[in-house]
Amino acid sequence: MVSFSSIVVSLCSLASMAMAQPVPAKGANNVQLLTAKNNKRYYEYDSNTPIRGVNIGGWLVLEPYITPSLFEAFRTNDYNDDGIPVDEYHFCQTLGHTEAQNRLIDHWSTFYTAQDFQDIADMGFNMVRIPVGYWAFKTLENDPYVTGYQEFYLDQAISWAKKAGLKVWVDLHGAAGSQNGFDNSGLRDSINFLEDSNLELTTEVLQYILKKYSQSVFEDTVIGIELINEPLGPAIDLEKLKTQYYEPAYKYLRETLGSNQNIIIHDAFEAYNYWDSFWNEQENGNWGITVDHHHYQVFSPGECQRGIDERISVACAWGTGVLSEQHWTVAGEFSAALTDCAKWLNGVGVGARFDGSYVKGSATSYYIGSCQNNDDIDSWSEERKQNTRRFIEAELDAFEMKGGWIMWCWKTESAPEWDVKLLAGAGVWPQPLTDRQYPGQCSN
Repeated sequence: MVSFSSIVVSLCSLASMAMAQPVPAKGANNVQLLTAKNNKRYYEYDSNTPIRGVNIGGWLVLEPYITPSLFEAFRTNDYNDDGIPVDEYHFCQTLGHTEAQNRLIDHWSTFYTAQDFQDIADMGFNMVRIPVGYWAFKTLENDPYVTGYQEFYLDQAISWAKKAGLKVWVDLHGAAGSQNGFDNSGLRDSINFLEDSNLELTTEVLQYILKKYSQSVFEDTVIGIELINEPLGPAIDLEKLKTQYYEPAYKYLRETLGSNQNIIIHDAFEAYNYWDSFWNEQENGNWGITVDHHHYQVFSPGECQRGIDERISVACAWGTGVLSEQHWTVAGEFSAALTDCAKWLNGVGVGARFDGSYVKGSATSYYIGSCQNNDDIDSWSEERKQNTRRFIEAELDAFEMKGGWIMWCWKTESAPEWDVKLLAGAGVWPQPLTDRQYPGQCSN
């Protein structure tokens, strides 16, 4: 999940431009069509049934806003967040290895269970995306992370998914040194992934993931491996990312392992069609690639101010914007959020743009509305519930114009705009998933 407002503003501008673009026909050589090569893949993303998934967020990679109770344990006063770790790195560093291990094992053992996966399937979802950090498998010499346990829980989750009839993306969510500086990468305010030592370790971990989760024992369940979540394209060397991380990974998977596993790459916050010429089957013979787009409308003051009609318009543009892209695409993250009021959504100690409390470095905000009782969905006005339902339905319709969608996320402790379970319980999330109270919003 991204929280850099300037990037999101840029993306939304691109989305608005996409609304005016005609939808092109698929040509005979378009890589969206089956060929002798890509017909061998484990899963056909352009099948008649789109991906309808949820993210298993805040579990194997901590995010303070998803499980604030883990971080509230560090609170020293009622006035500010001083002393509270901002991410998993500092959570482990502050506690020390033994205590961090004890608390995390308890979290991993309880926050998600087999029942969650069955509930996900019972609601009509067909896939889960499971984030995991590099440190689950191997760490840098001075890393404070707990390591060596997460793999067991990941494997257990895949077995739960298989039993429930769900497909899985294994998502490498955090790279050594961090690929974006977000707290959900494990280490906030650092973007050093492409430094040679960090790149070497992350590549080693990725190869392990590719080798293990492309084995035949997983092939009927694991239908994609995301090489890295949300690399911050405007802040990193994209050519180095491509030539020294992505291309070796593709070669390792296809040539060394001889695997047909699907590769997932995030769009790196670049414009639509940016990745068309990269790993293009027609031009260079590469196949089995899916581009993952993430979409939110709350990470800038301008987005937080939008009325519901403008939000619907932007959401529908997300759908039309990808129709000309040469790769398969899935919206791998989005939410129901109309505000950024969820506690610590923008990071520990940062505040919310919506109520004017946002302060990060020189960046500040102004008052748009109140965040009071935001975490109590039962207290939401009927208008807010209806607007949220409208927004969700537009997003789902938009994303099903192509490969489908994966909502962020299944559950939280207290952030209903980001919580399918709470939204569904309040009648705000469509049930069944195809139910529409506001049909045809993206057809106008």
